[in-house]
Amino acid sequence: MNVHSQEVKDDLQKRLRRIEGQVRGIQRMLEEDRDCREIVQQLNAVHAAVGNATHLFVRAYAKDCLLNESGGQDTGAVIDDLLDLIARVKT
Repeated sequence: MNVHSQEVKDDLQKRLRRIEGQVRGIQRMLEEDRDCREIVQQLNAVHAAVGNATHLFVRAYAKDCLLNESGGQDTGAVIDDLLDLIARVKT
């Protein structure tokens, strides 16, 4: 199943590019021997950004994929699929 919403795809791509830049920034901080507290703060920011991107995608998956493309599955199977996915998401 794919997410069909171009808006969601664009938003997710923008978030991932920002995360990529944050990670590169952390690499530079390590090379520059920056203060450990600053590095931990940036790592936490990346962790939060990845979590937010994950939640955005799971929400889109639930709305776009499960509801629109359940392929004739009964409601219980669709709900089970969503709950299985949510259980795998770590925050």
